[in-house]
Amino acid sequence: MSHHWLQPDWDPGLTLAQLPLQPLLSQGITAMLMDVDRTLLPGHEVVLPPAVISWVDQARQHLTLHLFSNNPSRQRIGAVAAQLELGFTSGAAKPRRAALRRVLQDLQVSPEQLAIVGDRLFTDVLAGNRLGLFTVLVRPLRADGTPCRHDRVQRVERQLARWMGAGRP
Repeated sequence: MSHHWLQPDWDPGLTLAQLPLQPLLSQGITAMLMDVDRTLLPGHEVVLPPAVISWVDQARQHLTLHLFSNNPSRQRIGAVAAQLELGFTSGAAKPRRAALRRVLQDLQVSPEQLAIVGDRLFTDVLAGNRLGLFTVLVRPLRADGTPCRHDRVQRVERQLARWMGAGRP
């Protein structure tokens, strides 16, 4: 790994719903793991924002998609996955690697072909970097798909990562 373990490969300053696909496809990405809470859904909602549904519909034409969440509620994450007709992993225990390794094997892709997208440096980015995945840090989103202005958790994580030598995540 050529960069700090808390440094995402791509930090576009956008939400998942605003993320362009072309930069991922040009990296040779064929599959994507997506965090759920604050990445696909604001807060503890269960109904997906229309902008997210639209983005997923476009992305699935090019990528194999899988929901990958630390949330232990199989029922909640399963309900979100059902809306999108996607496979899912709940209770993933990011940044631990065991669940990630299982998904890599299930999807039959190499780490270089798999992107992980989420809103947290210390779970999503760290987990992906530990296995050599392409890591994407997105902004937490509001119900309309635009960035949440109250992303204190991400702000604190960015500051901690800088203190730990991650440059400007």
